[in-house]
Amino acid sequence: MSRRVRRRVVRRGKEKVDFPEIDENLTLDEKGVLDWTRLPDDTVIQLFSCLNYRDRASLSSTCRTWRTLGKSPCLWQMLDLRTHKCDAAAASSLASRCENLQKLRFRGPESADAIIKLRAGNLREISADGCRKMTDATLSVLAARHEALECLQIGPDFCERISSDAIKAIAICCPRLQKLRISGVHDVDADAINALAKHCQNLTDIGFIDCRKVDETAMGNVKSVRFLSVAGTTNIKWNLVVELWSKLPHLIGLDVSRTDISPNTVARFFSSSFNLKVLCALNCPALEEDATFVSNNNHKGKVLLAVFTDILKGVANLFVDTPKTERNIFQHWRNSKKDKKLDDLLNWLEWMICSSLLRVSESNPPGLDNFWLNQGATLLLSFMQSAQEEVQERAATALATFVVIDDENANIDTGRAEAVMRDNGIRLLLNLAQSWREGLQSEAAKAIANLSVNAKVAKAVAEEGGISILADLARSVNRLVAEEAAGGLWNLSVGEEHKVAITEAGGVKALVDLIFKWSMSTGGEGVLERAAGALANLAADDKCSIEVASVGGVHALVMLARCCKVEGVQEQAARALANLAAHGDSNSNNAAVGQEAGALDALVQLTRSPHDGVKQEAAGALWNLSFDDRNREAIAAAGGVEALVALAHSCSNASHGLQERAAGALWGLSVSEANSIAIGREGGVAPLITLAQSDAEDVHETAAGALWNLAFNPGNALRIVDEGGVPALVHLCSSSVSKMTRFMSALALAYMFDGRMDEIALVGTSTEGSSKSINLDGPRKMALKNIEAFVLTFADPQAFSAAAASSAPAALSQVTESARIQEAGHLRCSGAEIGRFVAMLRNPSPTLKSCAAFALLQFTIPGGRHAAHHVNLLQIAGAQRLLRVAAAAAGAPLEAKIFARIVLRNLEQHKTEPHV
Repeated sequence: MSRRVRRRVVRRGKEKVDFPEIDENLTLDEKGVLDWTRLPDDTVIQLFSCLNYRDRASLSSTCRTWRTLGKSPCLWQMLDLRTHKCDAAAASSLASRCENLQKLRFRGPESADAIIKLRAGNLREISADGCRKMTDATLSVLAARHEALECLQIGPDFCERISSDAIKAIAICCPRLQKLRISGVHDVDADAINALAKHCQNLTDIGFIDCRKVDETAMGNVKSVRFLSVAGTTNIKWNLVVELWSKLPHLIGLDVSRTDISPNTVARFFSSSFNLKVLCALNCPALEEDATFVSNNNHKGKVLLAVFTDILKGVANLFVDTPKTERNIFQHWRNSKKDKKLDDLLNWLEWMICSSLLRVSESNPPGLDNFWLNQGATLLLSFMQSAQEEVQERAATALATFVVIDDENANIDTGRAEAVMRDNGIRLLLNLAQSWREGLQSEAAKAIANLSVNAKVAKAVAEEGGISILADLARSVNRLVAEEAAGGLWNLSVGEEHKVAITEAGGVKALVDLIFKWSMSTGGEGVLERAAGALANLAADDKCSIEVASVGGVHALVMLARCCKVEGVQEQAARALANLAAHGDSNSNNAAVGQEAGALDALVQLTRSPHDGVKQEAAGALWNLSFDDRNREAIAAAGGVEALVALAHSCSNASHGLQERAAGALWGLSVSEANSIAIGREGGVAPLITLAQSDAEDVHETAAGALWNLAFNPGNALRIVDEGGVPALVHLCSSSVSKMTRFMSALALAYMFDGRMDEIALVGTSTEGSSKSINLDGPRKMALKNIEAFVLTFADPQAFSAAAASSAPAALSQVTESARIQEAGHLRCSGAEIGRFVAMLRNPSPTLKSCAAFALLQFTIPGGRHAAHHVNLLQIAGAQRLLRVAAAAAGAPLEAKIFARIVLRNLEQHKTEPHV
C-alpha cells in the first residue's frame, strides 16, 4: 500500500480536476471482484476527503491500513461537530486525530466544555453557534487553551451571558488573533477593546454584531483594524464615531447595517475617511426614509451598499476592469482572481452582506418586497456559490427564511419563490444539498422544503431530480439533515403529481425508517413530525397507501400515536392513520390499522388531548376506521362512544374541522344499533343537535347523518324530540344547501314519526330517575309537512306528467335523473334499515310512503356504490309485492307511485347481477 499514483490533470471549464492513474497491478480477482483494500494510499485519502467525519470513521474500520490512512493529518485539518453530540467521551476518542487540527466548528456551550479534551494545540480558527448560554468562564478557558487562534467567531445567536471580561481574556490569551466576530454582547467596554488594541497587533477584522453598547472611543484605538462591523448594534454615539473611526489608518470596510445611522453621519464618513472604500448600510431606516439621500449618488468615491442602491454594481466599482455586462460580480471575482488585493475585502463583504440579509429575512420588515425581488434573491444565490462554507450555509438559510410569510399556516411569498426559481436557484440548492458537508445539506434541504410550498417551485424541484435527492438525504444518520429532507418530502407530497415519484424514489421506506430510528431518541421530534406529515399526505393516495403499509408504516404510525407525547407528532400520526383508513373499498389498510395492537386505544385516547388539532385528526381516523364492522365494535369496546360523546359536548366553540370529525365519528359508530343506543344513553343526542344547527355545511351534514342513524332506535328518537331536535332537523330539511343534509334530515324525521316511538312516548323516557310523557302531535305535524315539501322539490312536474302518461323507460329515466342525489349513492343501509323503509310503504301516511319510495330510489339507482347490496336486501325482504301495490294504489300520492315504479325497474335491472 506504499505505492503512489501518478496524476494527470484535465480541465473542466476553468476548474482543474485531478484523476489518479490507477496502478496496473490493481486488477479484479478471480471472481471478478475488485479488492478495495489494495487501492493506492493517495486514492484512499482522496476518497476519505470526500466523506463526512462519521463515514470516514466507518471506512477506517475496514482494515488496519485504512485505519492508519484515516488518521492522516490532511484529513483532520477541519472538523465540524455541530450536528454531533460532542461530550467529553467523544472529544477524547477524537483527540488522537486532532493534533494538526486547524479549523473547528461546534454548536452549544456543552461542546465548548468538551473541546478542550481534543488537545488541538495548533487550532487556528473556531466558529461556534447556538451559544446563547455560553458564559465568560467557558469562553475564557477556550481562549486560554488555544493560544494560536487567529479567528474566533461566536454567533449569530445573542451571547447575553458573555461580557467584556471574556473579550479581555481573549485579547490576553490569543495575541495572534486576526479576526474576532461575536454577537449579542450586552456591553463591550473600553477595557476590553483597549486590551484587543494592546495585545492583538494583527487584529484586522472585528465584528461586534447586535450588541447593546460598544465603546466608540476605545474602538478608535484599534489601529490595525481593516474591517469593522457594528451591524445591529444600538446606543451608538454617531458624532463620536465619525470623529474617531474616520481616522483609523487601515479601515477600508465598515458595516453599519440595521442601525439608526443618519444620512448626515454617512456623508461625514465619506468626506472625512481617507481609506474607507465600502460602507454597508442595509436596512437602516433613517437612510431609506430620506428621499434626498436616496437619490444622491455623490459618495466621494466611496461605495455605499444599501437596499436602495444597486449592490452588485457597487461592488463591481471596486474592480478596475469589470465587464459592463457582468451582473454576478462575486462570481466574476471568484472565477478571475486577478486582483488579489481585493480578496480580503470581497470575502468580508460576502460574509457581512449575507449575515445581514439573514437577519433581515428573520424579522421580515415591511417595505422590502422590491428589494428582495430585484436584488435580494440574486445576492443570496450568488453567495450560495461562495468559497466560504459559512456564507453558503447562511445564504441557504436566508433563502429558506425570506420566502416565508406565515410560519403557522405555511404561507410563502409567491413572487420571492419564483424569483429564486427564475435565477436557477433550484439547481443551485440541489447541488448544495448533494455536498458531503452535512451543514450545507441541511440548510439547502430546508430552503428546498420551504420553497416547495409553491406549486411551481415544487414542479421545478421534481423536474430537476430533487425528489431522489431529498429521499437520499432522508436516509442520513444526521438528525438535522434527515429532518429537513423529510420536511421537503412533506411539502412536495402535497402535490398529487409528486406522490408516486416519491414512492418510486424510495421515499416512503426512508420516511418509515426515520420513525423507527428516531422514535426512541431524544431531540427527534422534528424528524418524527415531518416524516409522519409526509406519510399522511402520501397515504391519501391509494397506491401510495399500500406502499406505506407494506414497509411497516402502520406499525410505525401507531407506535407514534401510542408513545409520543409531542402535539405535532401526535397530530400528523393520527392524520396519517386517518388517510390510511380512508381506502376501505380498494385495499385492506382500514382493517390493518384497526387490527394493529393498541391502535384504536391510542386514537380514542388522543380524542382527549388538550390540543384541538390532535383531537380533530384522531376523531377523523376513528370516523374512517368505523366503516369497517370489526373496527366499529372494537372502537366502542375501547371506550370510543364515551370519548366521542365527550368530544362532541366540548367542541361547540371549536373549529369546524373538529366539529365535523367529532360528529362524523359518532355517525360512523352509530351504524351499529348497539352503539347507537349507547350514544343515546351516554348523552350524545344533545351535542349532535347543537352541531346540526351549525352554519357550516360539512358540520351540519355529518351531524344530520349521525341523528339519522340514532333516530332508528325509538328511544333515541324520543330523546331527539325531547332535546328539541325536531325544529333543528326541520330547519336542515328545508334550508340546507346540501342535498345530502336535507335527505338525511328527512329520513331521520321519517324514522321518528313512523309510529315506533309512540308507545314509549306514552310512558315517557327515563333520564336520571325521572320520567315524563311527551306529546308528539305538534312535532309530528311539523315533521311530516317538511318531509312532504322536501320530497316534492324532486318531483319535476314535466317529468312526472310524462311518467304518469307513459310507462316507457325513457320517461322513468327522466324522473330518476331529476330526483337523483349523487352523494346518496355512498350511503350503505343495513337489512333492518331497508326493512324499515319497506314497512313505510304500508304506512297510512301518504307523506311517509312517498319518502320511503324516494329513499329506496336513491339506494337502488344502477351504478351507485352500494346499489347491488341494497337490491339484494330488498329481494330478500320480498319488497317487490309492496312496491307493486304502492305503484298501483289509487289513493297514493303520484310521487309515491312514480318512485315505486322506478325502484321496481331498478330491481329488474339488477336481477342478473350477483348478490353482495
